[in-house]
Amino acid sequence: MIYAVIDTNVLVSALITHNPQAATSTVVGLMLQGAFTPLYDGDVIEEYREVLHRDKFKLLPAVVDALISYIIEHGVEMSRTAFPEPLPDEDDRVFYEIALTNEDSFLVTGNLKHYPDTPKVITPADFLKVVLEK
Repeated sequence: MIYAVIDTNVLVSALITHNPQAATSTVVGLMLQGAFTPLYDGDVIEEYREVLHRDKFKLLPAVVDALISYIIEHGVEMSRTAFPEPLPDEDDRVFYEIALTNEDSFLVTGNLKHYPDTPKVITPADFLKVVLEK
């Protein structure tokens, strides 16, 4: 089984793009097909709700709520593993610490520079390669 913490920027990109072939769209589509299991905690869900409901993105609330509900219903709620080092963007700490909890998980993000350089942190395009190889 493949597990992944999906950074909010990936969800935003997937929902606002007009390109159904975009890596972010494909990642979300594969998640909805059950190709991998999303990992989350309450702080991640709260960030998803806050960010995805921002007026500037013009996303339909029903679509946002359905996506978040899917993640909660089909994902795995995890505790965080503390990471003692500072991160470039401390608001992203929760995503990284959840990814650390599961040895076989990835953090899928469009902001690699916000996290330590590790194979656990991966772009949507690289994550697709992992998923499609399985």
